Amino acid sequence: MITLTGKRLVHVTTVDMSLVLLLGPQLRAFAEAGMDVIGVSAPGPYVPQLESWGIRHVPLRHATRSSALGQDVMALVELWRLFRQLEPDIVHTHNPKPGLYGRVAARAARVPGVVNTVHGLYASPEDPVAKRAAVYTLERAASLCSGAELVQNPEDYRVLARLGVPKDKLVLLGNGVDLQRFNPPASEQSRREARADLGVGADAVVVGTVARLVWQKGFNELFAAAEHLRETHPEVVFVVVGGSDPDKADAIPPERLTAASERGRIIFAGSRDDVEQVYAGFDLFVLPSYREGFPRSAMEAAASGLPIIATDIRGCRQAVSHGSTGLLVPAHDPARLAAAIEELVLSPALRRRMGAAGRRKAEAEFDDQMVVSKSLSAYERVLATSSTRRRTPSSATRPS
Repeated sequence: MITLTGKRLVHVTTVDMSLVLLLGPQLRAFAEAGMDVIGVSAPGPYVPQLESWGIRHVPLRHATRSSALGQDVMALVELWRLFRQLEPDIVHTHNPKPGLYGRVAARAARVPGVVNTVHGLYASPEDPVAKRAAVYTLERAASLCSGAELVQNPEDYRVLARLGVPKDKLVLLGNGVDLQRFNPPASEQSRREARADLGVGADAVVVGTVARLVWQKGFNELFAAAEHLRETHPEVVFVVVGGSDPDKADAIPPERLTAASERGRIIFAGSRDDVEQVYAGFDLFVLPSYREGFPRSAMEAAASGLPIIATDIRGCRQAVSHGSTGLLVPAHDPARLAAAIEELVLSPALRRRMGAAGRRKAEAEFDDQMVVSKSLSAYERVLATSSTRRRTPSSATRPS
């Protein structure tokens, strides 16, 4: 039996924000399980919070979110040297680029256990053939360097299986949130306080979203729906929680945010550390995104007892049960988005029924403790496999 106590675990992401906001509860759980947990990413403002949890951070100087092949090659070499220095028992990679060069670097450095999480393949069935071919080829090649592929989304799981990734490597991980942190409002008073904090009146119907300010999240359609509903439903207020992301090519310029706020009743609330309090002020949640792996904000909204309107794409289909916990609409369709919002605006009873169903779905499917348990099992398995491989003599040295 492999014990994980004292094992050194390195998680690799592009930016420190992912280590804290995306993986924070898991990293703390791994540390509580007795593992020596280290986060590796580009340095940034979230490092102090990570270290306050007792998790060491090592900067990856050449990590970048932009398209820069030269930087990626240097990041691969930097990681290889780092792994040789740290001598981890397990390297766990995340995000598209670290997932590729991180797996290669870990295998080259002879790390015993290599694990990768597929948070959402960087191509979906709707993408052009050329993009899918490139992404799928790279993913298949990188998977040769890992001992386990933890796949959040069942649609991606099926794609990887068709690509020939061995099924004994594939684990359907799912995704989860802290169900103690995200809960329906405890009282009407807490709801009123949350709305007052957002600058929203008690009688407004609040349509909320939590997302980075990039066009990929469907803000074109959201802005158009807000402009339309301003004329027909003046009681509706949109609240957008999320910060700018200037490193991304599709970052929304400030002047477009100003124009959207003027044309539709939209409040841009910026980034919030207390997002669980923000959900208490919403009446429904909207995510008109073009691409998702398994959207955390939609799971948080469901756990908070909110009905959800999302696009009918991979990831959102797993987070929302159409007609039960919310509504799915076509991507890039502002008219259908506006119609779905209007349907829920006009029916408080439907909102309550879908919100309650969403909480039940979250309790059954979105518990982050299930993600932790599956990850720990994968760690034990890859280390056991590695140990067996080391003990088994090769055919060239096996006695006849």
